Amino acid sequence: MAQASFDQVREGQEIPTFQRVTDFMHWNRYAAVNDEFVYIHMDDEMAQKIGQPAAFGMGNLQASYLHNLLRQWVGDDGWIKKVSCQFRGMNFKNDTITAKGTVVKKYEQDGEKLVDLDIWTENQKGEKLCPGKATVALAG
Repeated sequence: MAQASFDQVREGQEIPTFQRVTDFMHWNRYAAVNDEFVYIHMDDEMAQKIGQPAAFGMGNLQASYLHNLLRQWVGDDGWIKKVSCQFRGMNFKNDTITAKGTVVKKYEQDGEKLVDLDIWTENQKGEKLCPGKATVALAG
């Protein structure tokens, strides 16, 4: 995929999405890498004890989808400068999670070509799960 170029970016532009179908395999891999074995993410009964219908994915995994979204867009010559997000919704087994972003502002500051974006993850129902903001630096 071609990386974003500052000269071609336009405010209001949507960036290419990043998508994953989530399930126990993804959650287990993420848990292993991060040493985050929390029962509510692995066991339906434990999740039900805290009032959820089933085990659910980690919030930080959704944050990683946002980072993947940005990384694939900025390419090898760009930098992710800042990311923030809020965990507002849960994803359950076999949900399709799509990370999306829209350019809010492009500007130059201290010699860098910067772009501010609204970013978020949403499920297959279009429900926003993890809204956030990001600033990236792009090549020419």
